[in-house]
Amino acid sequence: MPEKSKNFSSSLRKRKPWVDPDDAPEWTDDMVARAEVRDGGRIIRRGRPPLGAKAKGVVTIRLDADVLDSYRALGAGWQTRINADLRRARKLKKV
Repeated sequence: MPEKSKNFSSSLRKRKPWVDPDDAPEWTDDMVARAEVRDGGRIIRRGRPPLGAKAKGVVTIRLDADVLDSYRALGAGWQTRINADLRRARKLKKV
């Protein structure tokens, strides 16, 4: 019978001991804060609600580097400014 390699036996010694799932820890305040919130059978989702028919679409667009740099230099909200500039250029009414 072949001998066990050193790596095999040393890896067995490094394993964590088995923990019975019934020995689960008590819930902490942090765990409760991250848990799902339900209203009856419906899960209440956190974050931004669905926007329905007025939702903006996600697109990929290639812009010249200088154009992109000039918008990014405006700071936070530069994508919204691109949207506003495109609306003005196409003479579209505000939604």
